[in-house]
Formats: sequence, C-alpha cells, structure tokens
Amino acid sequence: MGTKVATEIKRFKEVRDEHNLTQSEFAALLGIKNSTADIERGRTKLSGRVIAEMLRQFGINPLWLFGESRQKHLELTKGDVSPKVVSVNSAENENIVLVNVKAAAGYPHNVQDVDWYQQLPAFDIPLPEYRNATYRGFQIEGDSMLPNLHPGEWVLGKAVPTIEEAGNNKIHVVVLYDSVLVKKLQKLPDPSKLALISLNEDYLPIEINVGDIQELWQVNSKLTFNLDAPSESGLLKQLQQSMEELKNDFKTFRQ
Repeated sequence: MGTKVATEIKRFKEVRDEHNLTQSEFAALLGIKNSTADIERGRTKLSGRVIAEMLRQFGINPLWLFGESRQKHLELTKGDVSPKVVSVNSAENENIVLVNVKAAAGYPHNVQDVDWYQQLPAFDIPLPEYRNATYRGFQIEGDSMLPNLHPGEWVLGKAVPTIEEAGNNKIHVVVLYDSVLVKKLQKLPDPSKLALISLNEDYLPIEINVGDIQELWQVNSKLTFNLDAPSESGLLKQLQQSMEELKNDFKTFRQ
C-alpha cells in the first residue's frame, strides 16, 4: 500500500502545477535550496517561511493549504505601495519630484534614500488638481506606450496607497524591485497578480506578482514638447496647399 500524502503536500504541488513551474523554479521563488522534490515526497515539512512566501507571492491562504478552509486565495493589500520619501519645499508644501530616464535606472534601489532624492529636480504646480495629494513625474523611455506616450515625454502620477485603490485599466507608473515601468494596469482574478499592458500592440502583456511592487503612481497628466509636430490633417492641408500653388505656378508659366 502507498503512503498517504498529506493535504498540504498535495496542495503545495497543486500550486506549482497551476503556475507551470518546475520543482527547481518553484524552489527558487520560495527560497528553497535546489528543488521542492523532498517536500513533495513528504521527506521535508513545509516551513513557516515557505508558507509565508506562498502567501506573499501567490496569495495562498495557509488554512486552505492545510485543508482547514475552502478559500484558496486571500485578498491582500500587500502593504505599503505609497511613496517611501516625500519632497517638500521651504514652505513645507509637497514638491513634484522629476525622475528622468537615467535616474529611473537607480530609482528602485534608492526608493527610501532621502539624500538621493535631493539630487533630483522638483517643482510644484499651483493648480487645484495637484493639491492635497502626492505627485511624481517620470520620463518615458522606449516606444511601448505609443501612440499615447512618446519617448522623452513626462507623465505625472498620483500616489496610490494600496493595490485596491489602483484604477483598473488605468495607466500607472509601477516601481518594481529592479525596474520602473509605465503600463496600463489590469487586475486579475488571482489577487496576488496583476497584468501590465503596453498600448503598443507589438509588446506582449507582462504578468507580475503584487508583492514585487514597491510604489504605484496612477498617471493623470503628461508633459509633452511635440506640440509643433503637424497632425495628419495638417500634413494633408499642407499638401493640398502645395498642389494649389503648383497649379497656379503652372498656369502662370503657360501664360
């Protein structure tokens, strides 16, 4: 007769299979050395640290894991995704710190470093739309958000305190532990995950763990310097005008 497999082991493996992870990949995510093979064979018990990681990364309810609840996932706020540092001016009013492309590369690693923020430019906008809230400016890099956002433009984002308060299908600046992304945020049935969507259809959606987010900013305005660029209708008018001038010149020539 085979050995009866404990409920937590069955469900542990179920989570791994659900996410199409190998034993080595699952082990790496949960901070387990080498592989999850010993756990799945019942040789090693699930530690509190591993259970906590499953909750943090996948939203797995520990009570479900041990067969004490039918609720598999827990709605998690994932703690603090609000700004870690706020900049103020001499009048103690909040500034809008500007994070350019170069600074964005170091932003995830300096997100709590007050001295680092002092090196960045900051300003305030005396408009009611920017009062009573924290805003930050980020420069666009790459073409993943075309046609709405062009490289070199700036977006202004309002701080989001929790994941629950993030606007579904709204553009956000998402500060991860290794990068800063500007994407449309889409909430998923699994509360432990989010999809990040590019407006440029050449780019595929990205799925991330909510626990990987350090800060979240909902974009509500942008700064652009391309106002002089002619629109398609403007180009058409220019072309029509040129054709008329050419016709008139041709008539004059014939006379």
